[in-house]
Amino acid sequence: MKFAKPLIITLVLSAIAGSALADSVLSVHAPYVRLMPPGIKTTGSFMLIKNDGDDDRRLVRADSPAARIVELHTHLNENGVMKMRAVPHIEVKSHSQTELKPGSFHVMLIDLTAPLNEGDKVPITLEFDDGSTIELAAPVKKPHAAMPMPHR
Repeated sequence: MKFAKPLIITLVLSAIAGSALADSVLSVHAPYVRLMPPGIKTTGSFMLIKNDGDDDRRLVRADSPAARIVELHTHLNENGVMKMRAVPHIEVKSHSQTELKPGSFHVMLIDLTAPLNEGDKVPITLEFDDGSTIELAAPVKKPHAAMPMPHR
């Protein structure tokens, strides 16, 4: 069999990758990017990050080819006015979860490189304080009536 060695190597590498994923203590659930009206070049990405490990983790960086600038953000109430602000990290406590949601923590995609359409998959890489990364393909979704629109 001419392809036996490449097939065996592929299976071994797949098993190793699968094992590494199974051992991972951080996981991301239900990621999405908010669909914005045409011409708006800023949007947010939201998700649930779970930490099944014994150590607290911090999301310290996000990156995406879909935007020229990607920042971690939160909303703050400053004298009765809600404002978005960049944050250096987002805590994900051990044996807990952190929800990135409208009106709270989120990943800001600023100066989009191309218009986003409903159903598109936006690649996003999350980097944590231990050096681990998680790569996502977050679908673009229409905002629900309860989702506040982003402002700067």
